[in-house]
Parts: sequence; C-alpha cells; structure tokens
Amino acid sequence: MTVSAGSGPLAALSAAGVSVWLDDLSRELLAGGELEGLIADKHVVGVTTNPTIFASALSKGDRYDEQLRRLGDQGSNVDDAVFALTTDDVRDGCDAFGAVYERTGGIDGRVSLEVDPRLAQDADATATLARKLWEAVDRPNLFIKIPATRKGLKAITAVVAEGISVNVTLIFSLERYREVMDAYQSGLEQAQASGRDLADIHSVASFFVSRVDTEVDRRLDAIGTPEARALKGKAAVANARLAYQAYEQTLVDPRWQRLAAAGARVQRPLWASTGVKDPSYPDTMYVSDLVIAGTVNTMPGATLAAFADHGTLPAHAPTVEVFTAAAAHLKALNEAGIDFADVTDTLEREGLTKFENSWMELGESVERAMHAAAGTGGARGGSRDGDVGNADLLGIYLNDHYAGATGGLELFRRAAQARTEPEEATALAGLAQQVDEDRDALARIMSDLGISLSQSKAAMGWLAEKAGRLKPNGHFLSRSPLSDVLEAESMLLGVLGKAACWRTLRALADSDERLSAANLDALLERAAQQSSALEALRSATAARTLSSRPAASR
Repeated sequence: MTVSAGSGPLAALSAAGVSVWLDDLSRELLAGGELEGLIADKHVVGVTTNPTIFASALSKGDRYDEQLRRLGDQGSNVDDAVFALTTDDVRDGCDAFGAVYERTGGIDGRVSLEVDPRLAQDADATATLARKLWEAVDRPNLFIKIPATRKGLKAITAVVAEGISVNVTLIFSLERYREVMDAYQSGLEQAQASGRDLADIHSVASFFVSRVDTEVDRRLDAIGTPEARALKGKAAVANARLAYQAYEQTLVDPRWQRLAAAGARVQRPLWASTGVKDPSYPDTMYVSDLVIAGTVNTMPGATLAAFADHGTLPAHAPTVEVFTAAAAHLKALNEAGIDFADVTDTLEREGLTKFENSWMELGESVERAMHAAAGTGGARGGSRDGDVGNADLLGIYLNDHYAGATGGLELFRRAAQARTEPEEATALAGLAQQVDEDRDALARIMSDLGISLSQSKAAMGWLAEKAGRLKPNGHFLSRSPLSDVLEAESMLLGVLGKAACWRTLRALADSDERLSAANLDALLERAAQQSSALEALRSATAARTLSSRPAASR
C-alpha cells in the first residue's frame, strides 16, 4: 500500500525515533524515481549497499552498459571497473539524500559503501582503500563500511582519526561491539589531538540480528528437547537489546563525556540483517521488537514493504525488565548447552566468508557484463597464441582446488566440533583456522592472476562435503567410531592435494612475476607441517578405533 508522509506504520516508526534505511541501491532505483518516492512517502532516510546488491543491480536493465563498454574499451581490469561503478552509484545516492542530510544536520541522509572484504585481515590495506573511496565519492554524507574484525578495529580507528565517517559492519557479539565503540572513541581522540572538528565525524555500528537466530535455532534443533525448542526465535532480539544496553553504558562513561563535550557525535546502533529467515516467524519481528529511539534499522525492500503494510510498534520503550529478560534468555541458552561465544565467532567467520564470496561474485558479474557490452566472449588474454587457453585451464584448475578447499574447511570444522578428546579437538580447531587462511591465500593468488572465483564450484565443494557425511562408516547419517578415522584420512588427503597445488604454482612462479615464490614456499612449509600433524592424528585414531584386541570378558 502507499503510505502517506504523515501516517502509517513507517511514519510511526520514524516518529518513535528510529531512522528507516533501505538495504538496496541501483541505477534503476536512482534513475527510475523509486528512491525519490521512498524518501518522500516511506520515510527512508538512508541507504546501505553491499556487493550482492550491486551484482543484482547489474542484472536489471541496461543502465550500466555504456559505462561498462567504455571501461572495457579502456582496458580497465575488473577491480577498477567495480570501483568506478560502485563509487558512481553511491555518489549519486548521496546526492539523492542531500536534502535529508541537510534537514537532519548530518545525522541521516547517509549512503554506505563497503571496502573490499578480502582486505579485512589487513588493517593498513583496508584503511588505504577507505581513504581512496572517501576521496572518489567526495560527499560528506558517505559512510565507509569496514568489517569489525580484529584487524578491522585498527583500520576503523585510523580512518576516523582522519575525519572519515564509518559504518562498522559485521558485529555479532557484545564483546566485539564494545571493542568497536572503543575503536571509534580512540579515533575521535586522535582526531581531536590533531585539531579536527569532531562534529564532522559520524558513525554507526551495524549489529547483525537475524543470522543469530538462524544459528542458535539450528543448534537448539540439534539438541532436540522440548525445553531447547522452546528457546527458539528469541536470541537475536535479546542479543541486540543487550548491545543497546552496552551502548547506553558507554554514553555515561567519563571518556565519552569528555568527547561529547568537545562536539563528538554518538556512534548510533544500527540493526542490520533484519530480514526474517524463518518463514514461521513474523516477517517484521526484527523491526517491531527493536523499536528504540536513536537507533537505525536498515531493511531489505521486502521487509520495508511488509512493515509499511502491517508493522506494529510496542506500547512503550524498553524498560529495565526487558534488558533483564534478555540477559536471562542468554543464560538459559547457556544452560541448555548453547555456547553463545562460539555462535558469534562462527557467525563472524561465516559472515566474512559470505562478504568475500559476494565480492568475488560482483567481480564475476562485472567481468561478464564488460564482455557482453564489448561484444566479446571471454577474458582478455595476452598477445601470444594459446595464452587465453592456458589462462582458462589455470582458472579451471584453481577453481577446482578452491572448491575442494571449501569442502575441506567444512570437514575440518565439523571434525573439530565432533572430537571428544580435548587435545585433538583443539588441534583440529587450529588446523581449521589454518585451512581457512590457506583458502583465503588461494583466493588472493587467483585475484592476482586475474582469475574469477566460480561461486557455483565453491558451492559444489561445500555440498560435496555435506554429501560426504553419508559415507559408509557403520551408521547411516549418525557418527560412529569409524567416522574419526575416515575424517582423518580425508583431511590428510586434502592437505596433500593442497600441497600439490602449491607446488604447481611454485613452478609457475619462476616465470610469472604475479606469483610470489617466497609466499608459496611458506605455504608449502605449512602444508608439510599440517600433513605431519594429521598423520600423527590419523595413526592414533586408527590405533584406538581399529584395534583387534578382544574386549575383556566379564
């Protein structure tokens, strides 16, 4: 339905002090007048973007074709093309929200643009790209999105100190949220020391919501008791409410009071990932249950439309009892066997992987669109006969290894969680982290070589690992003692295959300056260490499980 400027659920939500942002941006939205209508009629006062949104935008209409053709004719690589497309769209988005920005004194009218998430573990590179994006868009109502990884915290402080406004994203845990607030304040303190006007620096902290319920509900279903199932669907809102409580506690701290007195702006909590994943839940619950004045709720289009149609608001603002109940719910989850710290660690790790995969998918979409606009059918290759063919073969080869790494990573994580011996579980968890880092290294090598990551192959690798759980281990679907042996052998074979890939690339490094011989030597050394550790684990597991010594008679 059409909601007038002065009535309806979205008007009430805005009047309650919640800033309504849309999680979407495209040239169709900008040029077709739809965004203007959302600002005028549905109280939308900001926009967030991400690589998936941009990739989707490329598939709609032909508004990108001319620019893509021009970029292709200029010989632009994929990263440069992505940079040009996204900064142009975001600059236009900032202009569209200019009046909102002025009307709200810079609080709203904001458009967020994400740094390349593949840099999330490199603070200096993240900060460098943030500066480049800030300068390219050149609008005061821009937010640069930086993931709240541990390395990201350093980058956040660095760019805030330089006067760059930041949307800190991918926050799941209360501990990490407190670290984010600390990083923002550290940046403000450095900005103040260098003579900057603190009033010009803004920030939001994007606390992710729905994914928390998805992961917790999955674990509660695995427990399977009626008591566990009764706890479903409440963790995400409870976690977010406790985050707001942590925010309020920061505001009364003397450190913040000093900054506020110097003109600093609060870092508003932003509720992200508010689209409901479980269809059995109300489709507006992550909006209705988090109506708190001074916060932002960024909604995908479907959630915005749903709330405009039938959204409801609570009778009153959250009380002390509401926050007490939220803490009690997390305690109940712990008592039911849910390790909430592991939940949020898992979500951050998986969230970053999704961000990286989405970015690579965006690159693939841009590359395909550039070729289509230019009337070419394949990637640009070298000048020698056979170069394109060889590059294609290398791309297939490395994508196959990336798919294997994706399935292998799932196997390592599952094996680490399933082990009952604490030392083995710890060792496998450490190896899983290394395998994750090795997969990231392979993705960077592919990027350096100009090879796009095939998301379909990566997905098949993940599915292959899931299907592998049906292997004949003496039980159907469930684990048996033999599972540990089969997993150990599979993990060892996976590492040996990875080492073969590193050796292949190491040989190519002698004639390809895009490959780092020193980096590949280090990866080979680590693969050797992993193989040694896994062989020891495999031998111990096999001896323990397959011993033919008869059990003692009673």
